[in-house]
Amino acid sequence: MQKYFTLYKPYFKQISKLSYPIIIGQIGIVLMGVADTIMIGKVDATNLAAAGLANSIYFLVTILGVGTLSAVSPLVAKAKGAGHRSETSVLFNQSINVAVVLGVIISFILWIVTINMHWFGQDDEVEILIKPYLHILNAGNIFMLLFMGIKQFSDGLSITKPAAIITILGLFFNVFWNWVLIYGNFGFPALGLNGAGYATSGTRVFMFIALLLFVYTHKSYKHWLTVKEKSNATEFFIKIFTIGLPSGMQYFFEVAAFSSAAIIIGWFGKDQLAAHQIAINLASVTYMIATGIANGGSIVVGESFGMKNKRAMILSGKASIFMSICFMSFTALGFVFFNTYFVSLYTNDVHVASMASNLLIIAAMFQLSDGTQTVSLGILRGILDTKVPTLITALAYWVIGIPIGWILAKYFQLNLYGIWFGLTLGLTFSAILLSWRFFRNTKRINFVLEEKLHYKTLAK
Repeated sequence: MQKYFTLYKPYFKQISKLSYPIIIGQIGIVLMGVADTIMIGKVDATNLAAAGLANSIYFLVTILGVGTLSAVSPLVAKAKGAGHRSETSVLFNQSINVAVVLGVIISFILWIVTINMHWFGQDDEVEILIKPYLHILNAGNIFMLLFMGIKQFSDGLSITKPAAIITILGLFFNVFWNWVLIYGNFGFPALGLNGAGYATSGTRVFMFIALLLFVYTHKSYKHWLTVKEKSNATEFFIKIFTIGLPSGMQYFFEVAAFSSAAIIIGWFGKDQLAAHQIAINLASVTYMIATGIANGGSIVVGESFGMKNKRAMILSGKASIFMSICFMSFTALGFVFFNTYFVSLYTNDVHVASMASNLLIIAAMFQLSDGTQTVSLGILRGILDTKVPTLITALAYWVIGIPIGWILAKYFQLNLYGIWFGLTLGLTFSAILLSWRFFRNTKRINFVLEEKLHYKTLAK
């Protein structure tokens, strides 16, 4: 055991150093959603259900952009590991360009979806509340993507603290304006759900401006933003999309599955939808922490890839998965023993609370699978392997998770619990295949070969 720990200690330390600021930032983003949900839930169950469904739809669309931009950090890490300063400089500019293009496209798609909310067949009261709220969230969408693009660049340089600090400041900004605008304090009108939307969009503008100014003014970035040789900007713009879009689709398939689950559960009733929103909100906290570990692992694996250090790639990947398993085991126990307490923070409705508590028991069951598949996707991005993992996630959620969940819900009368059991099976399938793929592909990489041949190997 001591020999094992000694072997992996440098990688645990490096991944932890990179991951903890990312995790703090991820928690900050999730806590914004938690704060919105708790504060809106105090209005009534209808507003809570509307917020849950609206956020599910919003992230279903915008996650394509967030996932696509996740390609920036491993590309920057690889360029840094290889000592290519001109590439990091070009990647910074192209991450902003890609964020703008994605922002325009995604905002248009979200606008189309919002004006056609009847497609989802939800309760009339819920639908009336959702439309203006989604329009308000959409107004801040491009600023969120710009923030994410710059954050990914900074993370790729292993400078992870600034974005985390700004995110935490954004959390306090968001909570304060929620309190002002939802309930009508300081002379402002009580805007309810729409108030939460204004607070969220305003927070995204603040976070983007703060991080942009920091990157342009802090000395830590100067070395990596100085171009001394020409690099093909168009090539890197295309590369971000080539590698990032499959990553975006990975996130999309997962978020789409959970968003679809919310829509299906909404057919059973608004109380069931409110319970689902509470449980998924809590589960998203642990998921985002696992995502932080995944991002840290992706950066370390990416740097090792850039330095052509095969042993470090494999060991850092194993260390990332082990860290995720340890953390998710701890959270699973928390969901089992403290589920009623966590749910009580959201609602006083006994019926909704009972269902949400039961869902957290199921969430405990899929913690290990969710953490493993999330980290495996991250470390696969580190070796620029995104296309086949996208197919695996599609199969996991849309051939296994949702269909089996629907069968259990409708034909076995398990209601909303059946949907969650189906998702658990999908996550487990994804975790097994993705972790296996990482270890198979890293063993097959031959740095003597040209990089193009490496991509061909990964595609098999």
